[in-house]
Amino acid sequence: MNKKFIYIGVSALMLSTGLVSCNDLDTQPLNNYVTSEEKAEAISAQPELAAAGVVGIPSSYTPYGAVYSSAHCDFGWPAVLFFMDCIGPDLVSRDAGYNWFSVSGEYNLGTNNNYLNNLSWRHGYKIIKAANDVIANIDPETTDPSLQLYAAQGYGNRAYIYFMLAQLFQKTYVGNESLPCVPIITDKNSNDASGGIDRSSVKEVYDQVLSDIDMAIKFLSECGLGVDKIADVGLKRFISLGTAYGIRARVNLVMNNWQAAADDAKNAILKSGATPYSIAEASQPAFASSDDHNCMWAVYIQPNDRVVTTGICNWPSMIGSFNSNGYWTVTSRMISKSLWAQIPESDCRKGWWIDENLTSPNLSEAQQALINSIAPEAYQQVKIGPYQGVVGTTTNSNDVPLMRVEEMYLIQAEATAMAGDVAGGKQILENFVTTYRNPSYVCQATTKEAVQDAVWMQRRIELWGEGFCYTDLLRLGKGLDRRGAGWESQWVYNVPAPLKPLLIPNGEMEANSAITTNNDAWSMPSPVDDI
Repeated sequence: MNKKFIYIGVSALMLSTGLVSCNDLDTQPLNNYVTSEEKAEAISAQPELAAAGVVGIPSSYTPYGAVYSSAHCDFGWPAVLFFMDCIGPDLVSRDAGYNWFSVSGEYNLGTNNNYLNNLSWRHGYKIIKAANDVIANIDPETTDPSLQLYAAQGYGNRAYIYFMLAQLFQKTYVGNESLPCVPIITDKNSNDASGGIDRSSVKEVYDQVLSDIDMAIKFLSECGLGVDKIADVGLKRFISLGTAYGIRARVNLVMNNWQAAADDAKNAILKSGATPYSIAEASQPAFASSDDHNCMWAVYIQPNDRVVTTGICNWPSMIGSFNSNGYWTVTSRMISKSLWAQIPESDCRKGWWIDENLTSPNLSEAQQALINSIAPEAYQQVKIGPYQGVVGTTTNSNDVPLMRVEEMYLIQAEATAMAGDVAGGKQILENFVTTYRNPSYVCQATTKEAVQDAVWMQRRIELWGEGFCYTDLLRLGKGLDRRGAGWESQWVYNVPAPLKPLLIPNGEMEANSAITTNNDAWSMPSPVDDI
């Protein structure tokens, strides 16, 4: 594998953001290069030398234009998540010139050269590179608490990214374990990557993911340190013990390791100390700051970050409803009208989107006035508030959620039911929804599959716009049915399951001679009659 392709730009990224990485240990005075063993020894003696490299991992989630220099949809990993949400039926958008995510709307992803496969592949492996750089310089047998904390960041982030890539570039885990997935590059084999590395099987990739997240949990459990030992601000950009359990809960859910997923979700709730938004808190635009008590992990954005100073090349620009500059003012992001119609009036989340009269009970007078002045389409989202709550702000500096504690309750409910305790899973779901979203909610499910579908409905509502829609369709074996959702006629599809995986990008196929097979290409579906 050509390291210059798959690992391109990580050092430049850290320099551009004002960060100093472990690469500062690469040279001695007079430019004599040090060996990896000497770097590891130096870090062992002075653990603080590794701290800058650790901070560089979350920073690698947020570069602007690192893959497509002039594409306004390339604002780092949050763009990948947004592309995935725009594929499904629930986040409706328009076939318009200002829609940078139209490739998802038209579902034109069956080629080896499109925005989603290139962005997810290249941003993913850049993050893996940053994680490998940290892991490589820390002895896996270390008992130093600071080094254990730092190494856990490398292992946890590497696990998350490989997990995401595995879901995108091959079919879901169960029944497809032997299929070729993505190349595994770790701190152990990265020096050999220039000669080419073939795709590992789905099972091998998931084994690597579990090994990495297990190591992160081990180190975070043993070190006894919180992530506040890494930095003073933006703590949720780092992986805590609760977050590590949350990542493993997600992995076990996809693998259908039901009891393990339920146990991990419970531990994630307990260890994180996070609590869901109350009904009152969820009855207003929010989800803008990682400091909120329900947030477990986020992409931390600062006002001077390049994705913010671009003005419009960022997540709030694409999805927001209260900032005065952004693409949302010319292309709405709406919930499926059929899904919205299924949300009861007693559910505070009904107001996360404006109704057919362009109003929501969740809005303040100032917020409603801004909506009136823009006059977006019905069902436009007003779930996500502006930066620091300032209506009409020109600073698009929202943090982007990667994990909220609410998701863990939903995982625990689904996994408990699927593990055989249907009543227990149903009770967890009812308790969560009635306490935090809809006091009148009653789950009617009587089988484990029905509880799973009930949880999926809650996930579609609760996690809307946060990057879960497409991967849920994949893991649950659902098709892509946009009928009745409010899509334009040319994008109304009813694609049967299983949905197809992305193709490995053309650039990687050309650079990596060890990869001899790609996934099968597929064509855009034909539109169907709406209902």
